[in-house]
Amino acid sequence: MSYVVRDPGSDAAAIIDPVLGYDPDTKKFCTASMDLLIDFLRERKLAVSWILETHVHADHLSAASVLRGLLGAKTGIGQHVTEVQERFSAAFGASVQFRTDGSQFDKLFADGARIQIGGLEGYVMHTPGHTPSCVTYVFGDAAFIGDTLFMPDLGSARCDFPGGSARTLYRSIQRLYRLPPSTRLFLCHDYKAPGRDHHVWETSVAQQRHSNIHARDGIGEDEFVSVREERDKSLKLPKLFDESVRMNIIGCDGSEKVQGLGPN
Repeated sequence: MSYVVRDPGSDAAAIIDPVLGYDPDTKKFCTASMDLLIDFLRERKLAVSWILETHVHADHLSAASVLRGLLGAKTGIGQHVTEVQERFSAAFGASVQFRTDGSQFDKLFADGARIQIGGLEGYVMHTPGHTPSCVTYVFGDAAFIGDTLFMPDLGSARCDFPGGSARTLYRSIQRLYRLPPSTRLFLCHDYKAPGRDHHVWETSVAQQRHSNIHARDGIGEDEFVSVREERDKSLKLPKLFDESVRMNIIGCDGSEKVQGLGPN
């Protein structure tokens, strides 16, 4: 899921988690999802000031770099992206020219940082566990939580990527649960639980606390960690894992030239 956040008092807007399609068999890119976002913005005459990433995605390529050039917006991600860059650049054998200081992004957000979209102010929550770089963006009664949680009938995100931690994720979830119960939570993914035939991408703090199969109220940290780590043992890597991480840790600097990174 990709999102547009708009200031109700102006034409200022932000994009969260834009997607660039990629076919690993043909090695061709697809801009269909990105084009939908652009059409949406143009129809409403919105001016994008920020392109925000909730984390370094491991299952799809980000369209932030392309949109940054087209829209002239600034890009932002959590400041712990540097840890992800260091871990994966070493794993992929990147050349020493690759920058692991996050400077490919316009802004690295610390926990509690404020974000201005016209007259609308939001803030950043560091919510690691799935990856070290994961953040949640909170605007009014809406929180964009990335892969921290799925719908209540699916539970939580995997924690077996480098730098991931089920225990850390549990603590991040508890932090989200301290938001007002009516806070709307918008998800990056919905894989549809067995028996559900439709996608859902919005839930609430109250719904998660009441019904989340992994992290509802009453489930303690040790129980959550046991269930999450056992579940992770059965998961395969995402289909686009290599391509996604190689491209997404490069970020939004189109001039970055790194041996061993990026689809061939």
